[in-house]
Amino acid sequence: MSTAPDRPAPAFRIALVPGVNPDRWLRVWQERLPDVPVELVHTSPDQAVPLLRAGAADAALVRLPADGDDLSTIPLYTEATVVMVTKDHVISVVDEVDAADLEDETLVVPLDDQLRWTDPPGTPFAGGAVDTTADAVDLVAAGVGVLVLPQSLGRLHQRRGLVARPVRDAPGSAIGLAWVTDRYDDLTEEFIGIVRGRTATSSRGRGAPPPPEPPKQRGASGARASGKGASGSSSSKGTSAPSSSKSSSKSSSKGTSSSKGRPAGSSKPTSSKKPNPRRPRPGR
Repeated sequence: MSTAPDRPAPAFRIALVPGVNPDRWLRVWQERLPDVPVELVHTSPDQAVPLLRAGAADAALVRLPADGDDLSTIPLYTEATVVMVTKDHVISVVDEVDAADLEDETLVVPLDDQLRWTDPPGTPFAGGAVDTTADAVDLVAAGVGVLVLPQSLGRLHQRRGLVARPVRDAPGSAIGLAWVTDRYDDLTEEFIGIVRGRTATSSRGRGAPPPPEPPKQRGASGARASGKGASGSSSSKGTSAPSSSKSSSKSSSKGTSSSKGRPAGSSKPTSSKKPNPRRPRPGR
């Protein structure tokens, strides 16, 4: 009789926007749920939420805000902001800058900008729309202007000839975990616990350890046997002590009676032996 092959466990699918690195969380997942694989779905920032709604991902690490009454979100951390310039730019010689230091610069803002700086410094790039961050980096490398972006994206697009410096007073970019509220399950709860830093013992998802087993009780027959032995031993002791005391008291009483029954001055003890009623007395 042939048996059907084992079906692989369904994967937990996580949508990722560029710049987010989930490696440390995935290592914890592997330790707690080694039988549940994780599938990473790489997507652009504007497609992460539609993927969630379409059911193509179970959860998503996104740049906040992620709008929608059907979504639940948890803020995780906020990234620092950097400015990307060429190595021969005056900004490259300092460790960090203020927004005011960019007032005289040409600022390139791509259409997929994730910083959403409502009042950025500098002069906007006038060469037409720039579709992507990668296109904006090309313009910076050509010496056309500077680019302000989240730090992780600056690392992602780092190339030779360019440097990035932190902008102290620029707005940050918040990263959060999002999921469709109605599709919440124990695997989602497990991933929420991992990104929040819960230990395995405090986990409320599928990876929580089983509750400890209650201590084993002795069988009823063993308890009865033990109680019987203890009772017998106690009973034996209780019988022995009163019997000895009674015998001693009786002996003491006889001694007193015999002493009273002797005549004064007589050293011969009187016999305490009773006549045998079955033996005939002399003379009968």
